[in-house]
Amino acid sequence: MGTVMNQTSSSVYIGIDVSGSTLDVAIHDTTEHFSVDNETVAIDQLVQRLITLGPTLIVMEATGKLELAVLKALCQAGLPAVAVNPRQVRDFAKATGKRAKTDRIDAFVIAHFAAVIKPVVRPLNDVQTEQLQALLLRRAQLIDMLVAEKARLERAHAAAKESLNDHIKWLKQQLTVADKDIDSFMRSSPAWRQREDLLRSVPGIGPGAAATLIAFMPQLGSLNRREIAALTGVAPFNCDSGKHTGKRRIHGGRAIVRRALYMACIPALRFNPVIRAFYDRLRKAGKPFKVAMTACIRKLIVTLNTMVHNSTPWRPSAD
Repeated sequence: MGTVMNQTSSSVYIGIDVSGSTLDVAIHDTTEHFSVDNETVAIDQLVQRLITLGPTLIVMEATGKLELAVLKALCQAGLPAVAVNPRQVRDFAKATGKRAKTDRIDAFVIAHFAAVIKPVVRPLNDVQTEQLQALLLRRAQLIDMLVAEKARLERAHAAAKESLNDHIKWLKQQLTVADKDIDSFMRSSPAWRQREDLLRSVPGIGPGAAATLIAFMPQLGSLNRREIAALTGVAPFNCDSGKHTGKRRIHGGRAIVRRALYMACIPALRFNPVIRAFYDRLRKAGKPFKVAMTACIRKLIVTLNTMVHNSTPWRPSAD
């Protein structure tokens, strides 16, 4: 620990590589590395150990909820910790020539990433928001299973169809229960009820889309139109080089929000005159269906962002 303690007077950047059973910890610009179990007692001891270092920033990858326990513990202790997209770290590793991959190497790469990129520390979701996210994620899982079972039913042998039909029936029942649970949970919060009523004033935005936006897009209303489009994953990025002008493509963003808005755009094409006119204009200009739908999603999220910012319901003339 001698090398680390000498750094307490300057910036200390820490990387944590997370796995199901282990947390590998590395400190940038040192050779210090250690591992602890990814369980409550060990995490508490890790927090106390890191407090003594006075870290400038602690970074870990978002690894399918495995990082949540240590991230919460660090943040609750007042330490500057953040989980980042693993793709960003992997791209950074490639850019710096780090091709080898072990837990120890990954921890040092993450620590280096923290020192160079300095990702912004974001506040964690409150318990109520986490519960709503869990309900919505479970609903999405049920829908995925239902779609998969229906696809299997179309080409299944007669001997398997009874089982498939039973499972499809059960999934539909569970989906109904999930919708009721989400609606009941949404109604438990006056602030959420107010936000939901505002969002659902837009033709096409139903209870599912409204709940998804509330749970997974808390930045709605606080960003500009370009930032909210990029966060959703519907901002077109250039791909130009020299005299070559490539196609604009979308990349990244929050898939669960984009999916909810795509589903919202389908009824919006029938019942929302602004979205319908916008879609028709793009199609008449020769834009492919996917391009036109992506543009509609972008228009929809930008409209919702403006509405939330101004706390005003949807008006066709103001869209």
